[in-house]
Amino acid sequence: MIAPIAFAVLLLIALLFFTGIGLLYLLFMGLIHYIPLALSAIIILYVWIVMMIFHFFSTRQRKRLFGIIAGGVLLGAAVWPIMQIYKDSISTVDAEVEVRDYEPFTIGQESKLAVLDEAATLELKDDLPRIDGATALYPLYAAFVQAVYPSKEYNPYDSEVMVNTTPIAYENLFSGEVDIIFAAGPSDAQMKVAEQLGLELKLTPIGREAFVFFVNQKNPVDNLELKQIQDIYAGKITNWEEVGGKNESIRAFQRPADSGSQTGLERLMGDIPIMDAPKENVPEGMGGIISEVSKYRNYKNAIGYTFRYYSTEMVGNDEIKLLAIDGVKPTKETIRTDDYPIASEFYVITAGTDNPNTEKFIEWMVSPQGQKLVEKVGYVPVKKP
Repeated sequence: MIAPIAFAVLLLIALLFFTGIGLLYLLFMGLIHYIPLALSAIIILYVWIVMMIFHFFSTRQRKRLFGIIAGGVLLGAAVWPIMQIYKDSISTVDAEVEVRDYEPFTIGQESKLAVLDEAATLELKDDLPRIDGATALYPLYAAFVQAVYPSKEYNPYDSEVMVNTTPIAYENLFSGEVDIIFAAGPSDAQMKVAEQLGLELKLTPIGREAFVFFVNQKNPVDNLELKQIQDIYAGKITNWEEVGGKNESIRAFQRPADSGSQTGLERLMGDIPIMDAPKENVPEGMGGIISEVSKYRNYKNAIGYTFRYYSTEMVGNDEIKLLAIDGVKPTKETIRTDDYPIASEFYVITAGTDNPNTEKFIEWMVSPQGQKLVEKVGYVPVKKP
């Protein structure tokens, strides 16, 4: 009996060693939802080998009992990864946009960038204003750059013309990393930071855009009143049946704090408190887990929000539909006429730059030629071009 026991101990040590390596790999890759299943499989394997060594499976009944128990354990351990796989299969509106498709002066590839039909009335050769902005506005300011800046490579992540999220763009503006940003108006928190730093923000409107709400294409609800939107995000309306839909709970997603779209929701809600945003535990490298605002996933009972251009032109997800608000659909025409109730301006924003060409560039953006380019990109200009 000594040899089998010694073999079982050595096997246990070996399994513990390789299990430790495997678990570290899963933790490093952020695949923590597979850990219970992996551990269960390893334990069952070890128990099976030990039982084989000691001839436990001498009867068919014992084999069947072990199989039932092992199957139940593995099935239970598989619940978490199966749920994760299902969740990952649900499409998101926050899809990765290929910003390289809009990079200025690209050669040898199909570009989606809008261009003027004639030479720009402004031409900058040096002292180029450093730019950052929201992803949804990159196609616009990249088109401005191609019209006015000298031809060269402008890496969207490391050059005079970058693209980031709205919060990072504001951070870069406040720190002096860039001269101007293109974004929605600042949130209250961003305004407070600017005041603390002694910065005076100058917001120049260059276009108009619709703040839109969207649902799954199969949701029978096509229209919501503005008050119903507010009640949903205040947590007062919690079931689609209350607004003419099916008897399903409403999964109301939100966006991260200080993002352009979250600021849009805050402006829409006014003094009405917004309910807590749905959150999820997100695994990161080296086994870290953080709790962050859940990304919108296109569940049948979901509702989310963004800006019209981003959802229709850049992402183009045909599995969602934009809701009419108070009976008005968000289109370029209803934005232009102010019939759509949640249309607003977006801005080019400065915070006291000393770049000599910044003001010239901004003046050109609101000129007839600059506004014509706003229209060509797909936004609604603030001035008739």
